[in-house]
Amino acid sequence: MMKLFDDLKIQAEKIKKDLSILYLAYRKPEVPWYAKVFIALIVGYALSPVDLIPDFVPILGYLDDLILIPIGITLAIKLIPAEVIESCRLEAEDLFKDGKPKSWKAGAIIILVWLLVAVFVIHKFTR
Repeated sequence: MMKLFDDLKIQAEKIKKDLSILYLAYRKPEVPWYAKVFIALIVGYALSPVDLIPDFVPILGYLDDLILIPIGITLAIKLIPAEVIESCRLEAEDLFKDGKPKSWKAGAIIILVWLLVAVFVIHKFTR
């Protein structure tokens, strides 16, 4: 059981480092616009206090954190030129030193998206 927790801890550290790489890559002019849009969605979702499935929902609440974010990170890294990734890896070493940066703009965007989805669903089912 301890090995499982150690493996999860290692995976969490890798995700944190990859998020910092994406955060730094977003600011680089060499990164294509479509990659920047995808990066903004992934980093915004990962740093947002709002989840697709709330964490208090048993088991399913953590699936988005364990599955969606790593898949999104992997896809985003594939969209970025290799030389940009390497330079961002070097810069990323110190980014999360003082804890996770808060992204209130990204959180606001995620909340806005969820509100739009809720309005659409309500509108669709109340006709």
